[in-house]
Amino acid sequence: MLIIKGLIGGLFQIALFGVFFVVTAGLLPGGTWYWERALIFLAVYGAIVEVTIIVLAIKAPESLEARLASPGGGKQTRAARMASAFLISTFFAWMVFVPVDVFYLKLLPPPQLEVSVAGGVMLFLGFAIICAAIYENRFAVSYVAYQTDRGQTLIDTGPYSVVWHPMYLGVLPYFGGMALWLESYAALIAVSVIMAALVVIIFVEEKTLREALPGYADYMKRVRYRLVPFVW
Repeated sequence: MLIIKGLIGGLFQIALFGVFFVVTAGLLPGGTWYWERALIFLAVYGAIVEVTIIVLAIKAPESLEARLASPGGGKQTRAARMASAFLISTFFAWMVFVPVDVFYLKLLPPPQLEVSVAGGVMLFLGFAIICAAIYENRFAVSYVAYQTDRGQTLIDTGPYSVVWHPMYLGVLPYFGGMALWLESYAALIAVSVIMAALVVIIFVEEKTLREALPGYADYMKRVRYRLVPFVW
């Protein structure tokens, strides 16, 4: 059943965050298993993720099913596989870096409470943008591919009428806000590495879709911005 599969996938994501944040923090010199900021994040974010999955299962089941699909469907090039692997590796490395900086490196002073709370708000703003993109685009899979097996068509409505890659746009405040909530300015700066990985996957994805998806080249002319409105 889709909703059960989705809820299990959501729990897996939370468990992954728990391993990278809480377990890493507990193993570090001067670290702790009881990292309050990370535990609050896991509890609140976990609840929101599970509710979101239920909503998607009811309102946009095709979109949820696409997000749960394993890589390999559709027409996926070698460059696309490498770009996806690079981006995922960057995510994992960043998540390990956060507790290492907070408890061991301490490269910069932690942000003030107001800044940290603002980061929490920014995190969920980014999550909302990501969810809006997934809701609108039933072909928004977790890998780069032209989905011939699902009869992929051009999506140019909702957030896709503003930027070409709204899901990647949401990733920036998502990780940036997470860094601030977890009290690491260094991790906020390190989001630039994630941005670099996003740029790589953006160009690979655009090349793939421009060559394979009917209407995508015209769409790129109609909508002016790739990632950030009025900027790029």
